[in-house]
Amino acid sequence: MIRVLIVDDEKPISSLIRMSLTKEGFRCTCAFDGAEAADLLEKNTYDLILLDVMLPEVDGFELMEYIRPLEIPVIFLTAKGAVADRVKGLRLGAEDYIVKPFDTVELLARIDVVLRRYKKCDMVLETGGLKIDTASMRVWRGEEEVSLTKTEYDLLLLFARNPGRAMYRETIYERVWGGDYPFGSKAVDLHVQRLRKKVGWETMLQAVNRVGYRLEVKP
Repeated sequence: MIRVLIVDDEKPISSLIRMSLTKEGFRCTCAFDGAEAADLLEKNTYDLILLDVMLPEVDGFELMEYIRPLEIPVIFLTAKGAVADRVKGLRLGAEDYIVKPFDTVELLARIDVVLRRYKKCDMVLETGGLKIDTASMRVWRGEEEVSLTKTEYDLLLLFARNPGRAMYRETIYERVWGGDYPFGSKAVDLHVQRLRKKVGWETMLQAVNRVGYRLEVKP
């Protein structure tokens, strides 16, 4: 399980990030000032750090000097959007720099990119009789490669990473298509139907009444 340290003194934002990442299977720890974060880093190991710049005690740029020798990837999340601040953050060694306010869908996508760059996430997933190579975005069913559109692949990966979890249509649409779910849209249902047939998940990718869909994979 990927361990993430969230360092942000704005507790509502920190809680929202933690909730969003926990739903995706990450294990999150929160620190609310730079000194507390340094203490946690001294005692624990993390795979990724989400770091605000404007922090009490020790600010994010100063903390970055402490983090850099640990070789833990860092994404800055901050309201300081000036070009000079972005350049400073990246030159200090951050992998990315996201200006608040941001969309959690974008944050998750950027996290995925950084973790793949550091080879900290599964490059090959095997579930439901499929082998999914996330680096090349190719899928095999047994010895046969399955041809999927970009949307179908994103939908497949979402279910593969969340087995057993009932997912609302609104959540599926937000994660795969981006933006708010259009009232009355059949996009999710139509794509799920096609995906089921293509990958042989007719019985595994189940409809959940008044909710959406759930992938049930036998252990």
